[in-house]
Amino acid sequence: MHRTPRRRRSLPVLAAAATVAAALTGPPARATAPVAPAAPAAPSPGAPGLGDPLLPLDGNGGYTVRHYTLDFDWQAPRTPFAATATIRATATQALSRFDLDFAGNVLRSVTVDGRAATFRRDGDELVITPAAALADGRTFTVQAAYTADPTQVRHRDDAISDYGWIPTPDGTVLYPQPNGAKMVFPADDHPSLRAPFTFRVTTPPGLEAVANGRLADRTTAAGGRVRWTYESGQPVTPQYVQLAIGQFTFVDRTGPHGLPIRDAVPDALAAPTERYLKLTPDHVAWLEQRLGPYPFDRYGVLVGDTDLGVALETQGLALIPRADLLGTRVNAEANMVHELTHQWLGVSVALKSWSDLWLSEGHARYYERLHSEAHGGDSLATAMRQAYRRHDQWRHDAGAPAEPTEPDLFRKMRYDGSALVLYALREKVGDTAFERIERAWSTRCRGRAAGTQDFVDLVSQVSGQDLSEFLHPWLHGPTTPPMPGHPDWVVDPVAE
Repeated sequence: MHRTPRRRRSLPVLAAAATVAAALTGPPARATAPVAPAAPAAPSPGAPGLGDPLLPLDGNGGYTVRHYTLDFDWQAPRTPFAATATIRATATQALSRFDLDFAGNVLRSVTVDGRAATFRRDGDELVITPAAALADGRTFTVQAAYTADPTQVRHRDDAISDYGWIPTPDGTVLYPQPNGAKMVFPADDHPSLRAPFTFRVTTPPGLEAVANGRLADRTTAAGGRVRWTYESGQPVTPQYVQLAIGQFTFVDRTGPHGLPIRDAVPDALAAPTERYLKLTPDHVAWLEQRLGPYPFDRYGVLVGDTDLGVALETQGLALIPRADLLGTRVNAEANMVHELTHQWLGVSVALKSWSDLWLSEGHARYYERLHSEAHGGDSLATAMRQAYRRHDQWRHDAGAPAEPTEPDLFRKMRYDGSALVLYALREKVGDTAFERIERAWSTRCRGRAAGTQDFVDLVSQVSGQDLSEFLHPWLHGPTTPPMPGHPDWVVDPVAE
């Protein structure tokens, strides 16, 4: 997301010794009685959240989602419509009941494997009790029928501002970050979790639908309503789901190595935004030189016809507000490169916890600034020196880069303040080692969730030196450490 400027377990020694002794003395004189297998665990409720330190009820315990199918019968802007979510999952314990994250919609029915299930709402938790308990390891299907409300939106007092359903003049775009997917569909919504999606969206004549992934089918029914089917193919984290409806012009282009790029642009904005959107293949090539191959099978920009002040790195289809693409080339490219960087770092390499957000936003801001330096913007050093001056204030106001609080999660510290950590690392190890670290991070962790300690460990391994003591005060300390190679850089006093 971009804001427009604006134990070791020691080996069981005694057990090992006993094994060796048994080998030396041979088998016992008498055979021991066979041990009865342990009785299976009694079914119990799955946890209502994963216990994330910042958002503990995000995600759920007791199962793993394998696939989402969303069926939406869109009617008109700000108008409720019929929706169905079908979720295929595998139990990771014997389940008497389980939760889904779900908020703000009128729920009509819930079934588990086709049988009516008991359900209740508990805040943002949908608590489901199936007709019969689910065995550990069993794959099951949940179907929830509800009335979706495209006016559902929530507000944060940080860079995110409004999130959830974001209205446009003729439809909607989605802004699910950080945990707004639950306003759109029942979900297992934590940044470390992902699954493939199928979107089946019916629209009135004259409107298009676009979502993550490949357009697999488009059919017209009686009355001219159109059904659009998209397949994500690759798994998606709920916070990076995109579904937009409106009057769009689709612009196809080809990126490096034949990468399909398809932009979805509101009709009236297609011509004035093309001068910047056509730069995307160059941006992909520039980032591939630094981070390795683009991690997904397609990309595109969704231009948001909204007053939204922030862009979002929805997977394979980055949402960028119109204002970001109607101004100067420096600002337009900064936003485009920022969201594209996230496809590697934040989307492909996902977050283990919300406290790891600095890894996502810090990297995106770093490469945004690095690209801008070579394309008409301020130098990286200038931007980082300014960030250094403010760093103690940001630590005071919003916590160290890897020590956020929930209300201050998307503050300046997670952007320029976290890019500064990467800049300090580069100054410490040198350009060549830093480039090796970055490519290793983006390629070795591709397609999985990774966190702050994983990054620190990788930095030490790739650089050949233990840098944990160097990085710890940068990431966790109450004050800003000296900047390597820049003894003249100073930090402004903190204003209470």
